[in-house]
Amino acid sequence: MSESPPNVPEHPLIAIHYRRPPDRLRVYVQQVVHEQDDVIVTVSEPLELEQPVQVNGEIVLETGSRAVWFTFPDMWHDIGRFHRADGSFTGVYANILTPPVIDGPIWHTTDLWLDVWVSPTDVSELLDEDEFLEGVAQKHIDQETADRARWEAEQIIGRHRRGLWPPPIVADWTLERVLKELSAP
Repeated sequence: MSESPPNVPEHPLIAIHYRRPPDRLRVYVQQVVHEQDDVIVTVSEPLELEQPVQVNGEIVLETGSRAVWFTFPDMWHDIGRFHRADGSFTGVYANILTPPVIDGPIWHTTDLWLDVWVSPTDVSELLDEDEFLEGVAQKHIDQETADRARWEAEQIIGRHRRGLWPPPIVADWTLERVLKELSAP
């Protein structure tokens, strides 16, 4: 008599161990909504923030907001679709980081400070360069890693300006689609 396989949840949880040099570590728990060899799509729970996150004076995340995340194994950035608490789309965010080490439901990565923001009007810009320069000056990351982080950010902005970024899957997996997927029986 053979045993039946264990019950695996349809939308498993993952825990992202997110290191920010020099010594900050946060763990983000997210639900996997879609997975293929080259990308894993996850969604945050409604966020609890001490203060809203703003870009150019516009609130892009607030308490109750959700973000849909796109993690690409072996890439030096992930992508988030950001929304306000009411679900309205606020933009696309690329977080420059070390390629994630994915060990089943436990992931590890290191933030490299630089971020790229693409507004709903399709304007891209580099964010947090001051934090990046300070981290590099304080030798929280080595020069090779710093050069790779800057190259990644520049590539994203260049590709966006040529209409080649973000990848189509980011437009395909809207918050509405994610929530529908999560509520499906």
